[in-house]
Amino acid sequence: MTGPLALLDSASLYFRSFYALPDSMTAPDGTPVNAVRGFTDTIARILVDRRPSRLVACLDADWRPKFRTDLLPSYKAHRVAEEVPEGSDVEEVPDTLTPQVPIILELLEAFGIATAEAAGYEADDVIGALAIREQDSPVEVITGDRDLFQLVRREPTSTVVIYVGKGWNKAEVLGPDEIAEKYGIPAGNAGPGYADMAALRGDPSDGLPGVAGIGEKTAAKLITQFGSLQELIEASNAGDSRVPLKTRLRLTDAADYLAVAPTVVRVAADAPVEQSRPDTVPSEPADPDKVAELAERWNLGRSVERLLAALPKS
Repeated sequence: MTGPLALLDSASLYFRSFYALPDSMTAPDGTPVNAVRGFTDTIARILVDRRPSRLVACLDADWRPKFRTDLLPSYKAHRVAEEVPEGSDVEEVPDTLTPQVPIILELLEAFGIATAEAAGYEADDVIGALAIREQDSPVEVITGDRDLFQLVRREPTSTVVIYVGKGWNKAEVLGPDEIAEKYGIPAGNAGPGYADMAALRGDPSDGLPGVAGIGEKTAAKLITQFGSLQELIEASNAGDSRVPLKTRLRLTDAADYLAVAPTVVRVAADAPVEQSRPDTVPSEPADPDKVAELAERWNLGRSVERLLAALPKS
């Protein structure tokens, strides 16, 4: 029986590794490698615990896409370290994490693990595009961010989110039933319903203001009652008595935000994904000598050994 397609929210995973592990983990030249080692260990755990047949490490080609900021300038604005008028703004990233990202990419290439990105889009969009297009294998999205809960579905292929916000040992496997139970959204509408609820509720960590006075529970209740954000807005504009007056006023005040929020919040399933190589999990490294050289140069010994041991035997 073939295993699932694992889609990794790479930045989410290596950011969490960076903060979870001490920066005393260094290479011989003093470069911190805590994110590299944690990320490598996470892939090893995924291969051992989830046994995917295919795996793609999805990357941000643009962490703050123009098509989103044109609609909502506040989107991730608080994370901008430097504005670039004719290109991608520079994200505020810890100084000791920045030099680790190229090492992670080199290691993935040496192992022969597929990466994917889409010019002008975030990793979320890449993950969404690959998940929605998949017709053969069940999909497992591995992330520490809740944004991708919108992808859970049963048909035509099952998609679940493995949420590692509290670390791999406390990972939650969330499908439609689990999202329904967690947020009070009907299981049959769990993915789209979550996206609508998230737009209505907002998310300060992403610069999404939401609708003032409507929190998560109220948002979930309204989306459940009306079926979608669009139907809720239409009912409110029509003076539907099921929408309390106070809620109608709040929705009216937030009309400009609500006109753009769904596009900002939902993954762009049409993202032009480019993949580095076939996504089959390799049974051996593509470049064993390079793997050995990277392990020695960056003091990755035990983490690399664990990943080597986790590769499926041919």
